[in-house]
Amino acid sequence: MGEKKTNPIVIDDVSYEFDEMKPEQQQMVQHLIDLDRKIGNTQFSLDQLSVGKQAFLTMLRESLAKVETESEVVETVQ
Repeated sequence: MGEKKTNPIVIDDVSYEFDEMKPEQQQMVQHLIDLDRKIGNTQFSLDQLSVGKQAFLTMLRESLAKVETESEVVETVQ
């Protein structure tokens, strides 16, 4: 018949079978999996925020440069 496939959990280069762990150890593994997922989501959000911040900084620089250019034109005309 079909052989049950398991995903071993490797900690400090030692492989463990999830089904052979005590319930509290299994719960710790589940916490670690959830924390890894949350860290990934947070990193994704941080990447978005960093790109957004950079975009607004670029827009501000362009706007300030435009104001300076307009000021130079006004001074030249006077």
